[in-house]
Amino acid sequence: MYELVFDESYKKKEKKFFKKHPELLEKYRKVLHILRADPGHPALRLHKLQGHLKDYYSVSINMSYRIVINFIIENNKIIFIDIGGHEVYKSSK
Repeated sequence: MYELVFDESYKKKEKKFFKKHPELLEKYRKVLHILRADPGHPALRLHKLQGHLKDYYSVSINMSYRIVINFIIENNKIIFIDIGGHEVYKSSK
């Protein structure tokens, strides 16, 4: 089992995201459940990012929205960085 870590910055982004997209909340909860159990599950479409985000990974909520995460395997922690569409690749640093 993995520990999911949400800092205050992420929680604010998450709140703003779901204010705009409440229809995705149930899907998001399912993503979190799968991440906790198996981050490599194919449904998440986990992939390593490139460029200035090369130290991070992304998982999909659906085909349009992603979660950028810092994935620390040795400590069994998944640290959430950002949530949104492809614009998160530009905003996360």
